[in-house]
Amino acid sequence: MLGAMSGPVLWVEAGESSSARSIQVGEQFTYDITWLSITAGTAVMAVGAGGTDRDRPLAKFVTTAQSRPAITKFFPVDNRVESIVDPATLLPEHLNFRRREGKKKEDIEYIFDQKRGKVTAVKNGATEIQEIPPGTQDVISCLYYARSTLALQPGSSLTMNVFHDRKNRKIDVLVEEIETVSGPWGEVETARVLVLMPFQGLFLNKGNIRVWFTNDDRRIPVRMKAKVVIGSIVADLVSGFPSTSPTP
Repeated sequence: MLGAMSGPVLWVEAGESSSARSIQVGEQFTYDITWLSITAGTAVMAVGAGGTDRDRPLAKFVTTAQSRPAITKFFPVDNRVESIVDPATLLPEHLNFRRREGKKKEDIEYIFDQKRGKVTAVKNGATEIQEIPPGTQDVISCLYYARSTLALQPGSSLTMNVFHDRKNRKIDVLVEEIETVSGPWGEVETARVLVLMPFQGLFLNKGNIRVWFTNDDRRIPVRMKAKVVIGSIVADLVSGFPSTSPTP
């Protein structure tokens, strides 16, 4: 459980409208993924130590999604994304994206040079360098950045540039409503957040994603929902909910 973990705390300085938030090395959230009321797979979001760069500690965000055996028989899914970030800014420095969906296999590596405004993309043995604007996120770090900095009040919003699939893409994030959500961990008040995402992410989505964050300093994503070709995919938190808030 998060409250009992002893790893270091990663601080990100939010804007003037929010206090500083923390993301704990060692936190791990496990989700059941359902599609058309069928339990289709499992997703895991974990935070680990990412080594050091010239004595500067880094963090690693690892997110995986795997299909259950019954689904794997006709549409196997085995995706893994690893993002190395600077914990002081939550800006990405290195991303590895491994996608296995049905017959589709794709491996992409991005090396971010935030100071020079450049990203090196390596895909299928081909390398290209592209320009990125200041503060560019990747497909995973953007969720943690929103989690840490967004004011959880209806109407609050932020805009990010996310580099994905070798393109710069504008992402808008909007807090829609405050809702109560229930799960195996109990009942909590959450902020329902809409992410206007113009590309396919980790959950086979074909567009926008909604995320329900607990409306407290922990800001735990307890539910995620995305439209797919037929119906929707829902990821509900089943393991990793902390018993106590981290100490600031």
